[in-house]
Amino acid sequence: RDCHESISEEEMDKLFAKFDTDGSGTISLDEFIGLAYTLIKAQDQQTAPRHLDASSRGTRAALVQAAFGEDEDEEEETVPEEFTSLTPDQQQRAIKWKAFRMLALGTGLVVLFSDPMVDVMQEIAVRSGISPFYVSFVLAPLASNASEVIASQYYASKKTRKTITVSLTALEGAACMNNTFCLCIFMGLVFVRGLAWHYTAETVAIVIVEFIIAFIVIRETTMTTGMAMFILALFPLSIVLVAALEAFGLD
Repeated sequence: RDCHESISEEEMDKLFAKFDTDGSGTISLDEFIGLAYTLIKAQDQQTAPRHLDASSRGTRAALVQAAFGEDEDEEEETVPEEFTSLTPDQQQRAIKWKAFRMLALGTGLVVLFSDPMVDVMQEIAVRSGISPFYVSFVLAPLASNASEVIASQYYASKKTRKTITVSLTALEGAACMNNTFCLCIFMGLVFVRGLAWHYTAETVAIVIVEFIIAFIVIRETTMTTGMAMFILALFPLSIVLVAALEAFGLD
């Protein structure tokens, strides 16, 4: 209130309870310094225009933020236990070397199991009497995109603005890369080997989904649950679209 803020009694009680760390019922000098530091740090991060009303709103926002939680963009960096005894430079080198080894191992596993996986999906299609395209369209993404899904789920579980952004960006990038890059490789193989073209319906479905995702990414700044469900529904809807186009003779 000395800062000319019309803060409510409830907000003051929450501020008091948060910074009264020893539960003594009073704010000691050390606790007051901690409160002041938090407020000053929060105010410094405000980007409001430099006029009186906006500054006052920024101060109030800082008070409310201090009362109800920490800055959501702050994130504690975690280091694997095996590297905690190393210096920061050694940790970076060790993490990069471990990442390189895991990437090399993953690449080797892909090379080793990709052909058998294709054979398995082909056999599933033959035995079930379903077109190989629909079998691969459902099973292949589950196998090829599992790493992106697990990594994105890990980041999203931290529930901060930064990690949620990283999670969604990783998923969007994986979707665009997989569709565009793999489609280019496929078309290159068709051209080089002179294969017969029977994939118009599939290509149209992929391009339409890519344009929809691109429009959503460019237009939307906040991802809602409803939008997420709509994007998730694009997967089965694309299968329906392919079946409908093929039913109309577009192959």
